[in-house]
Amino acid sequence: MAAAFVCTLLAILSELLQPYLMKIAIDDNLLAGRNDYGGLLVICAVYFSLSVSSFVFAYIQNNLLQQVGQSIVSSIRKRLFGHILGQSMKYFDRMSSGSLITHVSSDTEAIHQFFNQVLLSLFRDGLMLVFILVMMFRLDAALALYCLILLPVIFAIAVMFRSFMRSTYQLARTRLSRMVAFTAENLTGMSLVQAFHQEREQVKRFDERNGLYFKANLREIRTNVVFGRTFDILSNLSIAGVTWLGGRAVWGHALEFGVLYAFITYIRQFFQPINTITQQWNTLQSATVAVSRIWTVLGSKPDITDRSDGEARTDWDPDKVKGRIEFREVSFSYEKDVPVIRKLNLRIEPGEMIGVVGSTGAGKSSLISLLCRFYDVKEGSVRIDGTDVRDIPQASLHRTVGLVQQEPYLYSGSILDNVRLFDESIPRDEVMRACEFVGADALIRKLADGYDTMLSERGSGLSAGERQLISLARIIVFQPKVLILDEASANLDSHTEQLIQSALRVVSRNRTTIVIAHRLSTIRQADRIIVMSEGQIVEQGDHEQLVALGGHYRKLNDHAQQHVAV
Repeated sequence: MAAAFVCTLLAILSELLQPYLMKIAIDDNLLAGRNDYGGLLVICAVYFSLSVSSFVFAYIQNNLLQQVGQSIVSSIRKRLFGHILGQSMKYFDRMSSGSLITHVSSDTEAIHQFFNQVLLSLFRDGLMLVFILVMMFRLDAALALYCLILLPVIFAIAVMFRSFMRSTYQLARTRLSRMVAFTAENLTGMSLVQAFHQEREQVKRFDERNGLYFKANLREIRTNVVFGRTFDILSNLSIAGVTWLGGRAVWGHALEFGVLYAFITYIRQFFQPINTITQQWNTLQSATVAVSRIWTVLGSKPDITDRSDGEARTDWDPDKVKGRIEFREVSFSYEKDVPVIRKLNLRIEPGEMIGVVGSTGAGKSSLISLLCRFYDVKEGSVRIDGTDVRDIPQASLHRTVGLVQQEPYLYSGSILDNVRLFDESIPRDEVMRACEFVGADALIRKLADGYDTMLSERGSGLSAGERQLISLARIIVFQPKVLILDEASANLDSHTEQLIQSALRVVSRNRTTIVIAHRLSTIRQADRIIVMSEGQIVEQGDHEQLVALGGHYRKLNDHAQQHVAV
């Protein structure tokens, strides 16, 4: 920034000395009748040197400012992305993915435009205004004082437009965010859109949002044009006024013609930076709004944080965990006065496999979210080896508890990196052994590049079963002591389900395992089955005991058998 300031100073001085040289050439040579051609050649050479100097220093200054601006924007984008990743699940419940994408992409781009255009203009043109005023007072103080009358007028116009333009740009940014959010939601649910032939309806809804954004943009452009043209009119009136006043002074021999020429050049230059700054006003407003929105995101605090008092277990070692899990008088709700889990008590012994079943909304997934500490309990506690999960650092807790979801998430990258989650400290051989362990090795080697096969977003090049096997191989690599399988085989055909079941038996060995399942075949061999209803455990036991009991589980089992028969 210091170097950019020096270069800006030199570039401006090089540019503003050029009219003064012309004043010298006119008044001290041509109109004085000296006809000093040697002196004129020297002035021409100096004029040319100043032009080159102005170009060179302006070029260096521009590059230095861009380097500063780009590094700041890059830092903001990195910090923003990291801050979003550090938020709790509750934050993503209330924030749409489209809005967050807008913050990371469009809002940071608006700040980039600020450094690329506005800061450069303010930096260079602001200094130029100051030096032009100095040069005008140097030439003729009385004429310069007349020109100062323009400053209150300029300030009044700027104040008059400022609040209106800010609301206009805020409206445009908000409507853009909504349009991006709508687009992101439709791309995520594209299969549903096409399955129910909603293309025309969604295009209609998109057109409504696009139309609102279009109108906001037109309003923004009209405001900017009126603002800019107001200064154009003011500039032309000022030049006319200076020409009239200066011309009368020259006619009365009170002012030299060269001074008037230089003064008109300076007054024209005076409005050039003002005009440039006003043209960047919309960019400045957009950047201001973007900064406000980014600051709002950065100001949000995670609902789930590590404890900093004496209760925190900083000595927690995931490798020494036995895997005993306890839910003690646990109550939980996503919304106030709408309980999801009520006074639930459950104890799971180390190495035990527990199946959890129940109808939709029974609280199965909420139970898992509490154990992973995606949310905190409202009452009671969830404990691992007697320690409240709220006292365990989140990084250690997530190394202790491994989660395999119904739809495993795969990143854009190689299969190798997806298994080890881009942790290059995990050797290739260890990844391959893990895949062999769960039965994925043979499938992977059939691919063109084997473990180096690049996957697209969400692993769309693989089948559901192959994606699930890769997620199970992650468990082998990272070795969590507690394993959660959330509907891991819900969307698989019978053959693939058998592969997954075989892999599950291998993965769950010597681990405390909780399996949430709609397919009862997934949990028939569990040590104990928990039946949940309305946030409470209503039945528990092994498969035969629960069938003989003739309650909720029996109904689920009969329904499953009827479904198979059909």
